[in-house]
Amino acid sequence: MTKVALQLTVTTILMILAQVIVFNNVCLFNVAVPFVFIYIFLRLPVTLHMNWVLTIGFLVGLTVDIFSNSQGMNTLASTITVALRKPVLRLYFPREEDLTDPLPSIKSIGLAPYSKYALTVSFIYCSLIFIIEAFSFFNFLSTLLHIICSTLLTAALLIGIDSLISSKREKRL
Repeated sequence: MTKVALQLTVTTILMILAQVIVFNNVCLFNVAVPFVFIYIFLRLPVTLHMNWVLTIGFLVGLTVDIFSNSQGMNTLASTITVALRKPVLRLYFPREEDLTDPLPSIKSIGLAPYSKYALTVSFIYCSLIFIIEAFSFFNFLSTLLHIICSTLLTAALLIGIDSLISSKREKRL
């Protein structure tokens, strides 16, 4: 278990640094913003107790907020997203016993279920962050466009990151 904890810690640090340094400055066509740090939430073990999951989600969101100067928006969206992560995984992969690895990945659950899982979690996070940011339904179509484009970009990046990490593990074995 210490190997998994160390891998998750290193992944968390790298994803937060990548988000704060690189991806916070990316906005494609003024509508799509990538949120790659939520990859951490996708990779949390299914067997991890909910108290730890919520604590990790809160601390990761708070760290991104501190470096992004976003006044708690990421903290709120991250905490709600990690609370909904396990029900979303059960939606696409109903039995935890069938998982070959407690860490959800393309390798452990397959490309199609992982893609749906990543897309749904990305949609939840992007919906929350943009609704919290707008805090109104005045420009609903603009907010909806931001949500959809950011969800698609984020999900594509998350699937790409996981496929790179999974292929590296397969080469080492």
